[in-house]
Amino acid sequence: MIKILCDSIVNLPTEIIEKYNIDIIPLTVIFNENEYLDGVDISNKDFYKILRENETLPKTSQATYAQFIEFFEKYKDDEVLYLSGSSAASGTYQSAVLAKNDMDSKITIFDTFNLSLGSGVLVIKACEMVEKGLSVEEIVENLENLKNNVDVFFSVDTLEYLKRGGRISSTKAALGNLLNIKPILTVNDGLVVQKAQVRGKKQTFSALVNCLTEKYGDDLSDKTIFLGYTDNDEDLETLNKTLLNKTNAKNIYTVNIGCVICSHSGPGVIGISCI
Repeated sequence: MIKILCDSIVNLPTEIIEKYNIDIIPLTVIFNENEYLDGVDISNKDFYKILRENETLPKTSQATYAQFIEFFEKYKDDEVLYLSGSSAASGTYQSAVLAKNDMDSKITIFDTFNLSLGSGVLVIKACEMVEKGLSVEEIVENLENLKNNVDVFFSVDTLEYLKRGGRISSTKAALGNLLNIKPILTVNDGLVVQKAQVRGKKQTFSALVNCLTEKYGDDLSDKTIFLGYTDNDEDLETLNKTLLNKTNAKNIYTVNIGCVICSHSGPGVIGISCI
């Protein structure tokens, strides 16, 4: 039996986690000297609330070698395929490799070289291939071809958290917030980079959808699409309506973006991913 595993850098729809019985190893979020295992000790909803009520920026810590030994041990009788969040963004991938090398189990590790929604769409494809009866070797070969065709674009509600995390200067953040500038961010070479920017929140939704239609046109009927959000339900609804107005997308999933990603971006993130 092939068992699909991932970590909490990867964000997935709840129905997909339940359908394929995907187990997720949590990273640690550190907030005001309190440590929480992502998704275990604290829910996304509670985390968003704390994030909005505090000026302190949380920190994140990778899943450890010891965690992975325990994690993999649960599935020692299965053939494990673990899909990790980007190795360029976290040491979690390396912890998994070290643990695998010290275990006598059938474990294959695949670096999605992506984050959040971008990694999630690859996990879905892996699960679909397991259903079709492909071997781990065949799945990994297909994933290697697919991972360069993953598109993920997102925006943040405020530049304040990017400033606190040292990703942009205080001057740029102040000017951006004053002019209501919204960055359109993407993942390139495993790391978050800015693709474009728009002025005004209303422009964000069209800009995110346009990032896909510029590449694929308006026929997205055969694409798997993730829409990501935090506690901003209205933004999710607007993005979904914009997508449906501009395209014929059918396979659409909604995803609550996890604590690890929001530790760096802040709450109010809205995003879209496609494979």
